[in-house]
Amino acid sequence: MSLTHQNIETLLLLCKKNNQLAQLEVYNRYQKAMYNVAVRIVKDTAEAEDVMQESFITAFSKLDSFKGDATFGAWLKRIVINNSISQYKKSKRFVTLPEYHLEDEIEENTSSIEEDFSRTKAQQVMRCLELLHTSYKQILTLHLIEGYDYEEICDIMQLSYANCRTMVSRAKESLRKKLMATS
Repeated sequence: MSLTHQNIETLLLLCKKNNQLAQLEVYNRYQKAMYNVAVRIVKDTAEAEDVMQESFITAFSKLDSFKGDATFGAWLKRIVINNSISQYKKSKRFVTLPEYHLEDEIEENTSSIEEDFSRTKAQQVMRCLELLHTSYKQILTLHLIEGYDYEEICDIMQLSYANCRTMVSRAKESLRKKLMATS
């Protein structure tokens, strides 16, 4: 039975019944995106792979708690981020972001000069982001790169709403200053 053309809801019903082929199909659909999320936070390919696989195991074992309020991908991404931050805290490593992830954001329709300028600017932003305090790097990664809103960041980083907004504001200002210093 081929599951490659099944919708995610059907696959999840099969996963709840411990159907390994359905679990493999869900894994294949989401693993690359979830790995990218993990590697941005833990900055180690082997650790990111471990975090991603542990996150899938967690998701499959807790599938009954998936209410469908958000998409399955968003729910899984939250698990990956939480596991990644836990792993980061365990290893006490600085969070860094590889430069090559931002290249996906550059529009393909621009001329090569504009593309080179955009890539250079993106690399400059990423280098400056590396110089920020760890908590600032984490919060900017979640907010600007991963696209989480303040409420979601509050849940993930266990912050009050006011503290979250203040940290994002201070992190942006710190990044702005570093960018101005390198210009």
